Amino acid sequence: MTLAISISGKGGTGKTTITALILKTLLEHTDKTILVIDADPASNLPDVLGVQVDTTVGDVVEELKEKTERGELMSLPPELFEAYVYETIVETERFDLVVMGRTESKGCYCYVNAVLRQIMQTLSRNYDIVLIDCEAGLEHIQRRVDQDVDVLIVVTDSSRMGINTAKKIVELARKMGYRATRIGILGNLGADARLVVDIASEVGAEPLGVVPLDENVRKFNLEGRSLLELPSDSPAYQAVKTVCERLGLI
Repeated sequence: MTLAISISGKGGTGKTTITALILKTLLEHTDKTILVIDADPASNLPDVLGVQVDTTVGDVVEELKEKTERGELMSLPPELFEAYVYETIVETERFDLVVMGRTESKGCYCYVNAVLRQIMQTLSRNYDIVLIDCEAGLEHIQRRVDQDVDVLIVVTDSSRMGINTAKKIVELARKMGYRATRIGILGNLGADARLVVDIASEVGAEPLGVVPLDENVRKFNLEGRSLLELPSDSPAYQAVKTVCERLGLI
C-alpha cells in the first residue's frame, strides 16, 4: 500500500528544503520506490533536488486548452489525459518527479489542482511512497488536494504568520475530513522547540522537533547544488532524519 506524505506551511518557512531532506533520508535508509510531487506553483523543488524538468502538468493543461480552442481536440478521454500526464514524469535512478507548475491562463490553477487529486488517486499507486511539496498556505487544504495523505507535516518558523498558518492548516485539515493518521508540527529556520510543543498541543498535533539553521543548506542553495548531496553530518539533515525515525518512515 502506498504511503503518502505531504509537507505544508506558510511560504518562506522552508517546506521545500524539508521535502528535499526527507527525500534524502528515504533514499539513504530505504529501498522504497518514491514519487515526488512538486505541487507548489513556484516549482522550486527541481532546483533544490538538482533535477532538470522540461514539462510540467501545467504546461500540458495549457497545451490541451489551446488545442481545444483551436478545434484540434474535441474531447479528452481520461485515459488519454493520463497518458499526457505520464509524459511529464522525470525519472531518476532512485525516484520519479512530477512538477505541477502553473498555467498562463487566468484562473486555470483550479484545474491543475483537480489534476493533482487525480494523480494522487491513480499514478501514486505505482509507488511505495509519495512525497508532496504542497502549495504554500491554505489553498491546497481548502481544495482537498492532499486529503488522502497518511502523514501531514506542517512546517513553521517563529514568525506570527508562520505559526498562525500552521494552526489553521491543522484545524482546516481536520474540518475537511483529512484521513491522515499522523499530523505533526515541525519547526524550521531556528524555531524555538518550546514553541513547537505549544503549537502542537494547542491544535492536537504531534511536536516533531526543530530543524536548525544550517550553513551547509545556505551554501548549497547559493551555489545551486542539490540538497541530496548534503554531507550526512549536516545538522539540518540529522534533524530531519530524527523526524523520519519518529514518524516510522525509516
